[in-house]
Amino acid sequence: MSERLVTFPHMGEYWIAFETLVLELGATPLVPPRMTKHTLEVGARHSPEFVCVPFKYNLGNFIEALDAGASVIGQAGGGCRFGYYAEVQEAILRDLGYEFEMVNLTSSWSVGEFIADFKRIAPGVSTLRIARAFAIAYRKAKALEAVDDRVRKNVGFESERGAHDRVVGRFHRELRAAGAFRDVARLEERTLAELAALPLAKPERPLRVGVVGELYILMEPFANHSIERRLAEHGVEVHRFVTLTKLIEHGIRHRPHVRALLGEADPWVKYHLGADGTESVAMTWKLMQEGFDGMAHLKPFGCMPEVSAMSVLQRISREHTFPVLFVSYDAQTAETGIRTRIEAFADMLVMRARGRNSA
Repeated sequence: MSERLVTFPHMGEYWIAFETLVLELGATPLVPPRMTKHTLEVGARHSPEFVCVPFKYNLGNFIEALDAGASVIGQAGGGCRFGYYAEVQEAILRDLGYEFEMVNLTSSWSVGEFIADFKRIAPGVSTLRIARAFAIAYRKAKALEAVDDRVRKNVGFESERGAHDRVVGRFHRELRAAGAFRDVARLEERTLAELAALPLAKPERPLRVGVVGELYILMEPFANHSIERRLAEHGVEVHRFVTLTKLIEHGIRHRPHVRALLGEADPWVKYHLGADGTESVAMTWKLMQEGFDGMAHLKPFGCMPEVSAMSVLQRISREHTFPVLFVSYDAQTAETGIRTRIEAFADMLVMRARGRNSA
């Protein structure tokens, strides 16, 4: 019997946590190749034309991984059309002639169903081992998020170009090898200390921009053309609030989370927009009141929750003269166009700040 090789979609550096999860379950992970234009091209070639671009990236990931020998695919679901990804992608891949097992980690947040799904990934694994595997993978995801948060707020002000990336590269290599909770905690603490020690040329009141929108586009730099880094390069402190672990926590406490979001989005939203749409409005309204200089709203072309949020954000921007950069991505989005728009947005923020300071 051939070895079961388990693969999953790329989403930023979270593949490190996904890889750990599979290993801790006692299975063999096959990390899909790094995202490239080929990933998108092959995914788009076999996807429905008007499906959102994250679907195409995921499908491209799976095709590349299956070609490399993967036999089990782990996919998630929930919130919007994302809830149908696994079934549709499985049908497409089988029509292409691939043989594999698709494990759909459901969006019901039922403990029993999650355990059953994990036992499909690694048949015979105990519930106790599943709990530990999830816990250590979750802890690694938290460490990734803490380091990424520090970087996006400061990398635009580093005195030595590439200093943050060198620290983070070493952190990623050591995080993959960390096998115990205390090892992850120590690595996170040491890495944050190293980042804090890097010399910065950061003003007392830097420009601050929040980034909101659809979860996959936010968390996969290749899919958003590294927009966070591009903003940072223009002397911007970048803040993002959608993370994998927060999505898990919000999914577990879905109803109270939605009630809290609607309270924060008042008076702009009365009913939940679905997926991350309500959060996009709530965070934009909150950060505007906290004195942020602007927002970037990212979405795949045709993403209905974010299209609904976009109309509200346009009204907030118009009525409160608050800058919001709207960026929509599809399979043809060119990085050059994104760079040009970011440059114009950053220049406008600088001019607004100068106007406030001279008033």
